[in-house]
Amino acid sequence: MKLPAGRLTNGIAAITFAAFLLLFLTGQVDNAAVIGGFIPARLGDPALLDGMVAVPAFLTPLSCTFIHAGWLHIGFNLLMLLFCGRQVEHVLGWGGTLALYIVGAYGACLAQWAIDPASTNPMVGASGAISAIIAPYALLYSQQQVRAIGPLSANLVRVLWLAAGWIAVQLMIGLASGAGMRELGQIAIAAHIGGFIIGLAMTRPLLRWRFRKKPRTIH
Repeated sequence: MKLPAGRLTNGIAAITFAAFLLLFLTGQVDNAAVIGGFIPARLGDPALLDGMVAVPAFLTPLSCTFIHAGWLHIGFNLLMLLFCGRQVEHVLGWGGTLALYIVGAYGACLAQWAIDPASTNPMVGASGAISAIIAPYALLYSQQQVRAIGPLSANLVRVLWLAAGWIAVQLMIGLASGAGMRELGQIAIAAHIGGFIIGLAMTRPLLRWRFRKKPRTIH
């Protein structure tokens, strides 16, 4: 299967990997997580990191997407980004894809903040933003035949299965990384769900914007 070019997707992946490599090789991943990761408690306590040169709290939903905990974390995230993102970009264009990624990153962090606004655990990784890319991919490219379940339409059932599978894979990555139950509990499942919901909500408006009818010039 030959994937579309996806220049924006490739660019995001390249910058994200370069940032991870720089932090990993210099041993600064943990420090970067504190000063650039999304910490829910900072929204309610802006002075939490006073005295530290930290990324402004309102930008951490973006900066945290460039920080990853390890090779499995970055590897799987970039695999999903490149596979789904290039195909979504082929349909929605670079502008729509960029909007999905940015809004998805903020939506993911908002969801994580909503379930634990006092948490001081830094959230890192691009999984939330990528979840916003996976959602339209599921809607646009899924060809698996599924049946409606009660009031749930077949499309919604398909989307729910993909969302559940995405979260399950994240948990398995945590297990493969040697995380214990305590660390698994810190995997930002709410962020994945939040990003996914953002992607679902934005798909149809972005499709309408992308394929809007432009006024014709009459000669």
